[in-house]
Amino acid sequence: MNKPSIYGLTQEHMGAWLEEHGHKKSRASHVWEWLYRRRVKDFAEMTEVNKNCVQLLSEHFVIETLTEHTRQESADGTIKFLFRLEDGNLIETVLMRHKFGLSVCVTTQVGCNIGCSFCASGLLKKSRDLSAGEIVEQIMKVQFHLDQAGKGERVSHIVVMGIGEPFDNYDNISDFIRVVKDHKGLAIGARHITVSTSGLADKIKEFADSDLNVNLAVSLHAPNNELRTRIMKINKAIPIEKLMEAIEYYWDTTNRRITIEYILLQGVNDQPEHALELAELLKERRNLAIVNLIPYNPVDEHSQYQRSEKDSITAFYDVLKKQNISVSVRLEHGADIDAACGQLRSKQIRKDQDGSLEKVLS
Repeated sequence: MNKPSIYGLTQEHMGAWLEEHGHKKSRASHVWEWLYRRRVKDFAEMTEVNKNCVQLLSEHFVIETLTEHTRQESADGTIKFLFRLEDGNLIETVLMRHKFGLSVCVTTQVGCNIGCSFCASGLLKKSRDLSAGEIVEQIMKVQFHLDQAGKGERVSHIVVMGIGEPFDNYDNISDFIRVVKDHKGLAIGARHITVSTSGLADKIKEFADSDLNVNLAVSLHAPNNELRTRIMKINKAIPIEKLMEAIEYYWDTTNRRITIEYILLQGVNDQPEHALELAELLKERRNLAIVNLIPYNPVDEHSQYQRSEKDSITAFYDVLKKQNISVSVRLEHGADIDAACGQLRSKQIRKDQDGSLEKVLS
């Protein structure tokens, strides 16, 4: 059995583990510094940590479990990494450059079971959750890349919006957030971390009651049940009424703003009447919601959907503005590479499968 990633341990967990194995709990802080501040890639590099402690850690954990398979670089500075896990599965991680800093979008599952009809991530069904360590290591791999470039840049923001449904992997996501937030490690501020969900109502409530204090985004994509069920099958189990009840609970508990994500699909959900319905849905708490309109990145396998025209996007935006709804249009990144989430991964898997078939036929 493969040894787990040490990145999966919060500092508290590491201290407790060391204490259970006969070492001082306080040594966790020292190990933490070497992992996240000095960013070593081998336990042997922890030259100032107790040797017996280092030996014990190396016997039970590993530092690196991901290997880079493919990298795509966009003219705008966006980099999409395709990583191979120890079990051979592939995942995507994306580095995006903004005026406010460097943001990384992480994947949380191998595949996705939510089944949104427009999404490349769901082309391959979920085979497993990622461990907390595998999610943290995505950030570390990107930071290693930045370190190697030698420009002194660091990851400043995180969006949990890659392949998979984060709240379907809730415990590992929680540990991931605690690790990257830790002020003695990567020290990424809570307000610089956003978790996106397709609308798992019970988990939204649990998230509201947690001490994580990071931002929440909800993928709505339609203002009524008929339309949302057509494009997002999760709406059959969790209709908009149940989702809004959970969102209301979040608002009442935290008094924090939620981002409502809305992908615009030409002729499907991008008409002015849809914008009016959306405004009606949010009007009672308009001060605690911001709608993020997302231009669609077409996916070959979902050819029934196309990107909304610019005029349609502008008209939708204007309707929301006139209804006093806070709204923005997502700035696109990596338009000249496989921009859609999961697209690079699915293409590579198809390529590998085609190659295997060719070998069999030959």
